[in-house]
Amino acid sequence: MRKTLFATSLLALAVAAPSVQAHQAGDIIVRAGAVTVQTHESTSSVKGDRGALAGDNLGGKASVNNDTQLGLNFAYMITDQWAVELLAATPFSHDVKIKGTGLVDGKLGSFKHLPPTLSAVYYPLKNNSAFKPYVGAGINYTWFFDESISGSAKNNGARDFTSLNINNSWGWAAQVGADYMLTDNIMLNGQIRYIDIDTTAYASHKTLGRAKVNVDVKPWVYMLGLGYKF
Repeated sequence: MRKTLFATSLLALAVAAPSVQAHQAGDIIVRAGAVTVQTHESTSSVKGDRGALAGDNLGGKASVNNDTQLGLNFAYMITDQWAVELLAATPFSHDVKIKGTGLVDGKLGSFKHLPPTLSAVYYPLKNNSAFKPYVGAGINYTWFFDESISGSAKNNGARDFTSLNINNSWGWAAQVGADYMLTDNIMLNGQIRYIDIDTTAYASHKTLGRAKVNVDVKPWVYMLGLGYKF
């Protein structure tokens, strides 16, 4: 639904676009706005990794909730149609929930992450239209930090977990987006990204050892904001 509304909005802007200066080699574009990470995770079952749990298949699945933060976007026009672009953001916060195991049924813990993404971006329309669509592809590094175990997973009989650790992740990313120039320098911006985030989470138990679950987050990332061209 979000992707359909986004595409419809881009089409409406294209029809109404006035004439402004085209992007040119050497331009620097800075964008800021709300960015939402919408997870589409698929996970393996929870498996024993160390200690008494080693080799056990505990079943169940993990889930990760969505989050919205301030997104920052920096682009440098190498030519009139090609740019290199960096996506940054304030840290995203997520809860991890586990269902269907004998150890945890509910919130396991929480974590934060930063997903800097470096992309090559192509602007196909070399003209003076205010509507400037683009496509891009690149590489993502996701840094996970501030992992913590929830109170319900601590000191509660069998739910005696002590720590949560999540591996950092490398993956590819792709995007579509558009600038709509309000003036020669100020723009509205909308973009959709798909990021390949594939990681492993480990939960340590005081007496039973350590369990792990492979998590393919693979989020859609939506950003809507304003930009300025220097």
